[in-house]
Amino acid sequence: MFYPDYRFKKISDIRPDFLLGRGLRFLVLDVDNTLTTHGHPVPAKGVLEWLQEMSQAGIQSVILSNNNAKRVEPFAGKLGLPYIADGRKPLCSGYERCLNLLHCRKEEMAAIGDQLFTDILGARRFGIASILVDPIQAEDFWLFKCKRTLENGLLCYYKKQGRSGYDG
Repeated sequence: MFYPDYRFKKISDIRPDFLLGRGLRFLVLDVDNTLTTHGHPVPAKGVLEWLQEMSQAGIQSVILSNNNAKRVEPFAGKLGLPYIADGRKPLCSGYERCLNLLHCRKEEMAAIGDQLFTDILGARRFGIASILVDPIQAEDFWLFKCKRTLENGLLCYYKKQGRSGYDG
């Protein structure tokens, strides 16, 4: 349940032809440490260009974040994307709302995020493709450090099983 379907170093490494070749035309995007660093109001370098490239290829995106609307709304506005705040990942309700918002089928949708226990687990539980990206920046908060330690342990286990390679 924690292993992603695909893995990339950063979000801009994911190419439209990779997604379209797998029938993926709708993306559910995490915010913190996927599109920008934690709490930062500006997208990371290359994110706006990447989103434009996705849009030009006919790939639609929505933001799904566990953050509140006060954090997510202004950020989503800068990207020109619809959003769902308080997404309650890894529960399925936020993903269901994204599916309804985008008017698509699960087979056409992928979730992209940096955390195994929220983004990847939520996508897998909901039955959509999951794409793990490396976090943009290491977090200082103790809870994140604990989660990253557990995630790294799982990724090391997967590597020993021969499943750790990057797709891009």
